[in-house]
Amino acid sequence: MSLQPCSSPYPHWLFEDPASGDALQLVPERGGLLTGWRCGGQDVLYLDVERFLDPALSIRGGAPVLFPICGPLPDDRLPLANGRSATLKQHGFARTLPWTLEALAEGDGVALVLQDTPATLADFPFPFVLRLEYRLAPQTLQITTTVENRGTQPLPFSFGLHPYLAVSGLEGLSFDGLPDRCLDHRQMAETDTAGQLAQLTTGIDLLVRPEGAVSLCDPAAGRRITMELEAPWNLAVLWTDPPRPMVCVEPWTGPRGSLVSGDGRLEVEPGERRSLQCRYTVAPLAG
Repeated sequence: MSLQPCSSPYPHWLFEDPASGDALQLVPERGGLLTGWRCGGQDVLYLDVERFLDPALSIRGGAPVLFPICGPLPDDRLPLANGRSATLKQHGFARTLPWTLEALAEGDGVALVLQDTPATLADFPFPFVLRLEYRLAPQTLQITTTVENRGTQPLPFSFGLHPYLAVSGLEGLSFDGLPDRCLDHRQMAETDTAGQLAQLTTGIDLLVRPEGAVSLCDPAAGRRITMELEAPWNLAVLWTDPPRPMVCVEPWTGPRGSLVSGDGRLEVEPGERRSLQCRYTVAPLAG
C-alpha cells in the first residue's frame, strides 16, 4: 500500500491498496479530515467538494473529528477547578487545526496526530497527544483513537467522529440495531425513534444508546453500511441535512455536555493513554 500526494479535485493525500483498489483520501491540514473512503469500487463517504474548496465555509462531508467534546457545552464553557472555566465551541477544536500524517509501519493504514498548542492550552489547559489511526481491511475501515495525557492533572474528554455516509437518496432507507427510544437533539427531549426516522427527508438529529452495531440499509444502492461499536465508544448519533444525499452515522463516547454532566465523561490520568476503537463495514444488501 502507498501514501502519495494528489492535486485533484483538491489537494489531498491518497492511501491506496493496489490489490483491492480500496483507498482513503485525507487532508491533514484541514482538521485531520478523512475526505474519502473507497471500498469495493464505491465511495462510502459524501463530500461537497465545491463547498470544501471555499475555506470560508464550514465543511459538509468526510469524517470531521470531535474532540475534546461532542456537541456543544452550555454557553461554550467547561467549569474547571478553582472557579476557572475553559472555552470550547461546538465539537471542540480538533476539526479546525492542522494535523500531521504518516503511513503506519504495518502498511495497512495511516495515522493522524494532533498535539496541544499554546492556543489550545489557552482555552483547554490540558496538554495532550491525540492519535487517530485508520486501517483498511476487506470491506472494512478499522478506527483506533488514542488520547495521551502529557499534563499533571487528569484530562477530561469526549471523542467522536462525524462521518457523512453517501446514500442514493433519503427515501427508502432503513436502519438496524436502533433502540425504540432516542434523544431528539433539536428538542433535547426523549422521544420515539421510529417517529424521528420518519422525518429523515426533512432532517433529523438524534442520539441513541444501542446495544450493538448500527446498520444503514440503502436498497437503491444495494448496500449495508454497519458501524460496530465498542464501549466506551458506543453511542450513535444520526443526522441529515436535506436534500444532501448523505446520512451521518456517528460514533460518540458521550452525549452533549458530558464533561459537565458526567454522563459518559472520560478521563486520562497524567502520563497515561486511553485507546478507543470502532469500525465500519460495507456489505451487499441481501435481496
